[in-house]
Amino acid sequence: MNTSNLVNVQEMATILNVPVSWIYQRTCQGADKIPHVKIGKYVRFNPEEVINFFKNHKLIASESK
Repeated sequence: MNTSNLVNVQEMATILNVPVSWIYQRTCQGADKIPHVKIGKYVRFNPEEVINFFKNHKLIASESK
């Protein structure tokens, strides 16, 4: 894994324009967890993976209506 493109919680919250607490909550939600990597006590994100996750998740959610 290339760790040079990983961002921390604050950076991911800025990218998504959401509160940091929202990011933390979404790392603990079972099947709906956003993709992340734990490095010891630290949580890191690949922004591209997270954005793709939400794009795919939106498509799945809209198909189930």
